[in-house]
Amino acid sequence: MEQPVVLAVDGNSLVHRGYHALAHTGMRSLAGDPVWAVRGLLMQLVHAVERVMPSSVVVGFDDPERSQRREAYPAYKAQRPDKLRTLVSQLSLAADVLTSMGVAVEVPAGLEADDVLASVAARTRETGGRTVVVTSDRDAFALIDDHTSVLRVINGGVEASPLLTPERLEIMLGVRPDQYRDFAALRGDPSDNLPGVYGVGPKIAARLLADHGTAQTAFAAGAHPRLAAPEAHENWARNCELMAMRTDLVVGTGSRLPLAVEAVRKAYAFCRLPGTQAQALRALCDVEPPAAAPPPDALNWDPTAEWRARRSHPPLPQREAEPRRESQLTLF
Repeated sequence: MEQPVVLAVDGNSLVHRGYHALAHTGMRSLAGDPVWAVRGLLMQLVHAVERVMPSSVVVGFDDPERSQRREAYPAYKAQRPDKLRTLVSQLSLAADVLTSMGVAVEVPAGLEADDVLASVAARTRETGGRTVVVTSDRDAFALIDDHTSVLRVINGGVEASPLLTPERLEIMLGVRPDQYRDFAALRGDPSDNLPGVYGVGPKIAARLLADHGTAQTAFAAGAHPRLAAPEAHENWARNCELMAMRTDLVVGTGSRLPLAVEAVRKAYAFCRLPGTQAQALRALCDVEPPAAAPPPDALNWDPTAEWRARRSHPPLPQREAEPRRESQLTLF
């Protein structure tokens, strides 16, 4: 019997990439809200389904209201500028659109998409399935094992991204997946404002782990002069704690594919994505769509009514989208 495959997607990661890659389009929904980042997410989701051919899909998002990691360490991600309104609105809109399509969406209280991905992978492993994680975040490398691989999104999108297995990760970085958190904690992560052990970069970290197995053993052996610095062990231990992903969240193993045709058609019509609707229906609904107009009720349908009612700011003014120039467009 073939193992079920769960596609676990980092929604924040793909929305951010789509936001920056497609901002020049200025795309808006039928309701007048910006949707270019949502378009980027949907495009990459479809490409991932085409490549992986999963049996189910789940998309995780960060809690936008609070962060347990920042509460534990206030400097965590503190260097990042505040998100623009158009990005914040599209993160929320993306979750609503996916839900309306029938895609399982998880937003854990006080936690991040990483924790959703880790919990889904753990649950799928217990049920005898396999997980493919889709993200641009390197932290997910720690999830890789015989049952979990990572489709690490890079420039060029999902289609050009490497599918990382334990063997491929070791070739790429010189460490096993079970050593990756030690590796990252020693190296540090500037994108999350987490300093590592001063003077220990990827090469030294990989060599220490190759020689000693774990960072704790390397510290105990005094394996490198940099490890003797007063703040070295403290930085490593703090990073390990903050980089650890929760695997105990109550999550399912995603929405079963195929999705309902009408739900996908309505969502794509609302986001004004007629050019990519046929591909989405083939990938997500397993149908060959006929040449037909959007659903007649699409103009009166809004999957974000509840979210729209909660917004404290007035709708963003509409502006005419720039002409699309195919020859100059670079995705991701």
